[in-house]
Amino acid sequence: MFLFDAHLDLSMNAVEWNRDLTQDLMAIREREKGMTDKPDRGKGVVSFPEMRKGKIGMCVATQIARFVKPDSQIPGWHSQAQAWAQTQAQIAWYKAMEDAGEMVQITNLAALQYHMHLWQTADSTENLPIGYILSLEGADSLISLNNLEIAYGYGLRAIGPAHYGPGVYAYGTDSDAPLTQKGKDLLTEMDALDMILDATHLCDTAFWEALDIFKGPVWASHNLARAITPHNRQFSDEMIKVLLERNAVIGMAFDAWMMIPGWIRGKSTPESTGLKIEHIVNHIDHICQLAGNANHVGIGSDLDGAYGKEQSPGDLDSIADLQSITTLLAGRGYSKEDIEQIMWRNWINFLEINWD
Repeated sequence: MFLFDAHLDLSMNAVEWNRDLTQDLMAIREREKGMTDKPDRGKGVVSFPEMRKGKIGMCVATQIARFVKPDSQIPGWHSQAQAWAQTQAQIAWYKAMEDAGEMVQITNLAALQYHMHLWQTADSTENLPIGYILSLEGADSLISLNNLEIAYGYGLRAIGPAHYGPGVYAYGTDSDAPLTQKGKDLLTEMDALDMILDATHLCDTAFWEALDIFKGPVWASHNLARAITPHNRQFSDEMIKVLLERNAVIGMAFDAWMMIPGWIRGKSTPESTGLKIEHIVNHIDHICQLAGNANHVGIGSDLDGAYGKEQSPGDLDSIADLQSITTLLAGRGYSKEDIEQIMWRNWINFLEINWD
């Protein structure tokens, strides 16, 4: 089945991790053998051939570069200008992938419909370009609203104002504070540009403020349910309900510590916890039960978000294995139509409504 993955950090992996995603996954792992600078070296699960193998013909692909102050406990760039420069390297890579025929940027409804027709009618998808919608994860790299205008010009269509910790525009995971004035101004300008607000990573206080200020379309590209995995990174039922009221779609993330309670990053393993792809169905079902339907859940795997097999479900060797979700959902009683909604159609419906 066609699959729309609403969160992949492709350019971060290419530019910062120095991965050639056009290569076979085994070749990427082999080249990284013995490297220790990143915890997922030799264990990555994402490449373009694997995406095509898994029928992942559309994705939301990020730019990401955090700014941090001198006392920060998390890594990042030491100035907003450096963060901006990093995102410009990332957009240059996306453009190079477009020139190579590996990807195609989707910025409007006509382009979306053309791309979907291409994938759904092709005799073979082996050599088709992967469509991507450009999103910014954490807005720190925007030095001013002028940078937002520039970014919109090169195709940026969605923004998550926060990532981890304190941010220029909003605080994110493992922190909490009201939106800054810059954050409020950012949301106002995003509204004016008809951009999409990604509620993912917003701290609780900023989440409620952002949804009050921002009047445009909202989605959550990669988030799970706090009722199942208690942590501020997940959405509470109250948050999920307000997103449902806004006709949002929530993408299911496959980062192990988000999927099950009790996972200790750097210590737990898929083997020691018994983590499997099927655990994601608990989160899917929880949101569908709150909604009363399957119209607000999608896939936002985040499978290349600075981790690999060491922090993924034990039965997932590559991103292509996301296809097993269809069987798992069927086993829980989901209809073929509902499964199609979750695998791709909810994201497309969202865009068709909001990209009129």
